Amino acid sequence: MANRAQPKPQTEQKHPDEWNRDLNPDRLAGQNIGSASSAAPDRMNRTAYDVKPVHRALRDMADDELKQIPILEAGTRLQQGATYLDLERGAFTATAEMSVHTDQNVVPKDGVHYETWNRLTRE
Repeated sequence: MANRAQPKPQTEQKHPDEWNRDLNPDRLAGQNIGSASSAAPDRMNRTAYDVKPVHRALRDMADDELKQIPILEAGTRLQQGATYLDLERGAFTATAEMSVHTDQNVVPKDGVHYETWNRLTRE
């Protein structure tokens, strides 16, 4: 017997269309279901080279290396369970409700080479 995929409970719409947006404004926020959104590549359009305070703080790194370190834009929702580095506060694992604040410089672990990650976290 073929094993059919069961629909995930998050995908079920529980309210009528006219009320759904009011009752669930961020219905799937923080959920790791489905394919990656089309906005994912856009979240990494700034680099440590472009953000002057970060560039100055990481002055021991070459410009080519700084251009390979993505800095997430303010407002970017973080993926639940993924590891990130806040350059002022250290590494952390994101929860579903987390997003980047305007005063943060956040690097996604999956966006950098492991050797660069180790240098950033000083491991």
